[in-house]
Amino acid sequence: MALGFLNESTGNGGSKFLQAIKFDAKAGDLLAVMREPSAEPGKWERRDEEVEMPTKFVVDMEGMQLGWLTFQPSYHAEMVTVGEPMPQRPSTEHKQAVRLKMFHKQYGLREFTPTSKTVLRVIDKLHDEYLAAAPKNKGKMPVVEFTGTETVKIATPQGELRFKAPVVNIAGWVAPPAEFAEAPAAAAAPAKTDEPLDDDIEF
Repeated sequence: MALGFLNESTGNGGSKFLQAIKFDAKAGDLLAVMREPSAEPGKWERRDEEVEMPTKFVVDMEGMQLGWLTFQPSYHAEMVTVGEPMPQRPSTEHKQAVRLKMFHKQYGLREFTPTSKTVLRVIDKLHDEYLAAAPKNKGKMPVVEFTGTETVKIATPQGELRFKAPVVNIAGWVAPPAEFAEAPAAAAAPAKTDEPLDDDIEF
């Protein structure tokens, strides 16, 4: 992949926590994770709200990170900025991932951290599209449109598996929304039940 996955070497990456946008690679749903503190100290309440497609996000492609992520037994990520050596895989529970900040008119600034290989391939191609157009759009961020989904068929020794991948494209370029600059330096880490919705199948 052009982003450099599977090129393992040492590295580190910090984490900042925002409300999440997730893509379910099995059902093909784009979901906004709505999390709020519960009445019980240290606990969080969560619900997933479907984001209807087509829809658009302003995406910080320049600040994209890649590396390894797990939610088992708790959230932990080792990320580097694109172009830096891929960090070593911390454990077998960690999966390759990207981390993107994305702004949505309704849901605000969100974090997208897919681990599904079907989704990572889409992000890889989107990054190529971004690199091709970025020189003519200096100081701007791409507006990425999620237009729908497509079925991805994978042949395995156990038979054919089917997943969904988002269909995305760069629909335009805009000045960075103020929300990117105003993002909090840190927030509470996701609860242990805040697990990704990506597929767990290696292929």
